[in-house]
Amino acid sequence: MTATATATAIPVQKIRRGDRPPSRKIRHPLAERIAPYVYIAPFFVLFAIFGLFPLLFTFYVALFDWNPIGEQTFVGLANFERLVQDPRFWNAFVNTFGIFLISTIPQLLLALGLAHLLNHAMLKFANFFRMALLVPYITSVAATALVFAQIFDKNFGLINWVLGWFGIGEVNFLASQVGSWIVISSMVMWRWFGYNTLLYLAGLQALPREMYEAASVDGASNWQQFIHLTIPSLRPIIIFTVIMSTIGGLQIFTEPLLVAPESGLTCGGGRQCQTLALFLYEQGFGQFEFGYGSAIGVALFVIVVVVSLINFFLTTRTRRAR
Repeated sequence: MTATATATAIPVQKIRRGDRPPSRKIRHPLAERIAPYVYIAPFFVLFAIFGLFPLLFTFYVALFDWNPIGEQTFVGLANFERLVQDPRFWNAFVNTFGIFLISTIPQLLLALGLAHLLNHAMLKFANFFRMALLVPYITSVAATALVFAQIFDKNFGLINWVLGWFGIGEVNFLASQVGSWIVISSMVMWRWFGYNTLLYLAGLQALPREMYEAASVDGASNWQQFIHLTIPSLRPIIIFTVIMSTIGGLQIFTEPLLVAPESGLTCGGGRQCQTLALFLYEQGFGQFEFGYGSAIGVALFVIVVVVSLINFFLTTRTRRAR
């Protein structure tokens, strides 16, 4: 009997359309099914303990006249009504946004320009200069405050010495509101300038060189390439740095605390450089008004949420532009 005859003799079961061959379920042990959840559980556990719970507890305490060693009286929205009517809060609000604007806008513009220069310039020891940009970032904030306090000192500071060349008298920067903004903003710019430059530089080095070569062949100048090629290509990174700088600027605390240590948490006799974070700490841990301090924290949280919504809007707009 041939192979063909044998194959013909075997009855073939017709499979109707829509029928599927039976599949065998693969059963995994219980440990293998639980393992992925166990791997990611530490993050959510730590976030719930140190992130979510303090946030929810802050909202709760903001509704009370909270005495840590006495009674806790429910006052409803009274802390928020006091917050709106408190001129110290609005003074800290103005200081926070003033320092943020003076420090963030020039910082990001200079970082973008320097990154563009480093990307195109033919430098020897280029890696050394890129590593040097991170030195301010790893420097202690306390050491930075001491140095900048000496630079802007009224009597022996470098800035007043330079201003003396132009016939300008000695300026007491920390005695005025705008002057203290300049001192603190200089510290913030010096610390974060190199970090943002490296972010922009990494984005630029990921762009194809052929794009700039084609633009040069078409007659585009360096400025035109920067405006029409570099900035649109770096738009996601620019949005990221703007949002992160905004959130960091709204929470600025250490620089104003250290720049005028003799005045304590008020940052000057007239509160000329007290930020929202510093005002929160003063009311919560300086005056032990935890309910009012929590209300300030809730206000900061709302500001962060607004910034996040702006980030979402900008990201959506960028995707549509693509």
